[in-house]
Amino acid sequence: MIKQLTLAIAVAGAVSACSMAPKFQRPDAPIAVAYPAKSPESTRTAAAAQIGWQDFFKDARLKALIASALENNRDLRIAALRIEEARALYNVQSADMLPTLSVTASGQRARVPAGLGSGGATTSIIGSRYDVGVSLASFELDFFGRVRSLSDAALASYLATEEAQRSAQISLVAEVAKAYLNERAFAEQLALAQRSFESRRSSYDLAQKRFEVGATSALDLRQFESLMQSARVSMMTLARQRAQAENALVLLTGKPLAANLPAAQPLSDQGVLADIPAGLPSDLLENRPDIRQYEQRLQAANANIGAARAAFFPRIALTASRGTASGTLAGLFDAGSGAWSFAPQLVLPIFDAGRNIANLNVSEARKNIAVAEYERSIQSAFREVADALVARGLLNEQVDAQAAVMAAESERLKLSQARYDNGIASSLDVLDAQRQLFAAEQSLVQARLLRLTNAIDLYRSLGGGIKVGNQPQPS
Repeated sequence: MIKQLTLAIAVAGAVSACSMAPKFQRPDAPIAVAYPAKSPESTRTAAAAQIGWQDFFKDARLKALIASALENNRDLRIAALRIEEARALYNVQSADMLPTLSVTASGQRARVPAGLGSGGATTSIIGSRYDVGVSLASFELDFFGRVRSLSDAALASYLATEEAQRSAQISLVAEVAKAYLNERAFAEQLALAQRSFESRRSSYDLAQKRFEVGATSALDLRQFESLMQSARVSMMTLARQRAQAENALVLLTGKPLAANLPAAQPLSDQGVLADIPAGLPSDLLENRPDIRQYEQRLQAANANIGAARAAFFPRIALTASRGTASGTLAGLFDAGSGAWSFAPQLVLPIFDAGRNIANLNVSEARKNIAVAEYERSIQSAFREVADALVARGLLNEQVDAQAAVMAAESERLKLSQARYDNGIASSLDVLDAQRQLFAAEQSLVQARLLRLTNAIDLYRSLGGGIKVGNQPQPS
């Protein structure tokens, strides 16, 4: 019996290699073979996915914040726990591919009343039974690959969660960097607003003294006051925005900002690697974890079709046991006490009200959805890279142009102030020059922020942010 059971299991293991799942083929990428616009050629050769975030960012304070986020961010922690969950579910599903053997022991003692026993006994009978053995509980012979397909689907789902965790890490690195730069931009704009407020308050105080001695009109005084209060409004607005940006940074890093963080660097000294090579659009399929995630989901959907197809065919299961049985405990292992049972079962679906057909239709529809999601992820990645490449060269020119505007407005203010002091120009010229200079200074900070965040977006969209430095970060 044991030899027969072993042989049956071995045959089942050999046959279970069959699968009714469609042969998986990666869909063609629905994107162009090249990006529509290119920025100036990069002097670097390493791809973004090979550049660690510690090499990409130069600000020591930002590096510390990113390290804290990778350790404490709750969204990333949830993504890691999803991997453990998917791994456990895969282990549960793959266990069905092997037989479940159990050691069983049972005892029974019963009294049969007089007249109910066999042969019409006139006295009651007390009987005992004891069993010890090894049992095989309903092991399915996977002739048509149903169990194998379900296991493959669970494996693909597990691999998809791993890719999702990597994608979450890339996004987290980018979001922390952008939140930090936003906070730095608000800090710089706040400093400009405070300096502008102090300057305008001095101008207002001087105008008030001139008004008191009759050297200027009330209209000029109110114009100076309006400009001063406008600077105060900007200062309060920027103070609020900076505090909110810092709160967002605390949420991303997962804990309050440490007091011993390195000193912050201004936007002009961030030194991120802005000239990383874009490569080819086809590289995105290998470098973007989110694309690989959707590909694994597609493979899971493909495997589920195999399980749905196998449901149309017979399902064969084996239940068997081998052991000893006796009416007394002492006689369990006596000669002749051996007992065995073998109960194969075949189930052939005949009428199920269309359930199997509906399940197959559902599996095929879900695969079509997975194909569309996979293609959409590729198109989204292509657009992100293309947008960042278009902006890279233009933002450099924008920053240079905005710096020139600020220099011109600063010179204009000096000339207007000199003309006003000499009585050649009116106060309106000075006020307008002050407004334009403040706006130019704020715009320059915004332009520098846009250039930095665009470099981060390009780095993220090309798959950068997984590696820490020279060594890859464990997943």
